[in-house]
Amino acid sequence: MKIPFNKPYMTGRELWLISQAHAAGHLSGDGRFTRQCHEWLQASTGCRKALLTHSCTAALEMCALLLDLQPGDEVIMPSFTFVSTANAFVLRGAVPVFVDIRRDTLNIDEALVEAAITPRTKAICVVHYAGVSCEMDAIMAIAQRHGLAVVEDAAQGIFSTYRGKPLGTFGGLGTLSFHETKNVISGEGGALLVNDEALVERAEIIREKGTNRSQFFRGQVDKYTWVDVGSSYLPGEIIAAFLAAQFEEADDIMRRRMALWDRYHAWAAPLEAQGSLRRPVVPPHCTHNAHMYYLLLPSLEARTHFIDSLKQQDIGAVFHYVPLHSSPAGQRYARVAGSMDVTDDITDRLVRLPLWVGLDDRLDEVLDAATNALGPPPR
Repeated sequence: MKIPFNKPYMTGRELWLISQAHAAGHLSGDGRFTRQCHEWLQASTGCRKALLTHSCTAALEMCALLLDLQPGDEVIMPSFTFVSTANAFVLRGAVPVFVDIRRDTLNIDEALVEAAITPRTKAICVVHYAGVSCEMDAIMAIAQRHGLAVVEDAAQGIFSTYRGKPLGTFGGLGTLSFHETKNVISGEGGALLVNDEALVERAEIIREKGTNRSQFFRGQVDKYTWVDVGSSYLPGEIIAAFLAAQFEEADDIMRRRMALWDRYHAWAAPLEAQGSLRRPVVPPHCTHNAHMYYLLLPSLEARTHFIDSLKQQDIGAVFHYVPLHSSPAGQRYARVAGSMDVTDDITDRLVRLPLWVGLDDRLDEVLDAATNALGPPPR
């Protein structure tokens, strides 16, 4: 593509920091750059403990282990999300229970959560779509009334806030993604944010193959051994060094992404006013991170025409999730609570536009092509 949907950004310091990790003779996990990233995340989010993982998927799997989920336990979540949100819990034998989303933010509809709770419900897993927060006050209140854990899938939510508080820090556990399509990246990569002090020690153990290795290196035990279930969830130092370079330039990356998002939003305003599309909605008590810019078009046919038209001009635009409740595995492993009308409608009409640092000089070309693509499909 002449203008791809995504183009991974490098600050210019990544290769140097990777060389420094090699020069230090430590390329396996939990070296200098991993510790540096942990400290940065803890300082920027205020979480109790941040732990780098090799993906957000791995961080979600750690959440499922930390919740001690048993076969038949239920976890309430949206269907409009990536497969990892559900897979992490299915791997423990738990049952995802899908509820519909809101029409404005496309996040889980908090008004539908309580009706989905059963005696088997153990947790609510929220997904902050497009870096815009779910209604966390209402969700946390429901969880407290029913004694449920809250997990935040904040894969898209780094730097975003709800009433001034960073996403990923409301529930006992939160997860982030540093996949190449995210705001700050390491190719693959993620993090677990532990907000419940009681879970910190066990999270370290699960992440390090079920051993108390971290306690050993802190001098708390005289040898380390296998003490719990776990797996190898930590990334190598090459990944951490790449990410550390991204963290160094996070403010500039955010500024540049926000400028692109704002230009898209201004361009789309008159088109929304005339009924050609709907723009993203960001509630006033939320701050977003310019993770993506999407449009809601009038129909599936309009979206297909729009994507095809941009493709003919070598510009990448994509639709998003196939809802999990309509997927073969979703029908096998999960259940639906109530109507999925909004999810089914939104998934047919949503399209994501290119948004990556460096697009600035080409954005006018994208906007012109998008304006033309919004015309009627040929007969």
